[in-house]
Amino acid sequence: VQLQASGGGLVQPGGSLRLSCAASGSTLDYYAIGWFRQAPGKEREWVSYISGSDGVRKYRDSVKGRFTISRDNAENTVYLQMNSLKPEDTAVYYCAAVSVMRVKTFSNWYTDKREYDYWGQGTQVTVSS
Repeated sequence: VQLQASGGGLVQPGGSLRLSCAASGSTLDYYAIGWFRQAPGKEREWVSYISGSDGVRKYRDSVKGRFTISRDNAENTVYLQMNSLKPEDTAVYYCAAVSVMRVKTFSNWYTDKREYDYWGQGTQVTVSS
């Protein structure tokens, strides 16, 4: 599966953006998707996760209540709606996929970038006044 992330841009604090992760080469039904971000000089960190079919959604604490992950399997796309953006949300955002056949059962496995097999190219999000 190939992933294409898009939707980033420059937004003022308090603003909103919707990121898209479009898949090609395979149907997205077969994959769980994670969003990660990487700020300059920092490690890539997990942001959000959505399971393949049973609707499980997870968020890192700092984005809970502000970000919403969703998927439209008919469009073969996963979205990350980001509201009330803060300067500390500034980063390159990446989507990543792992086959539902490889999903683990131990706690918080989905936060580890090493668990994902496919990555999009990243989209820049800059929150600044």
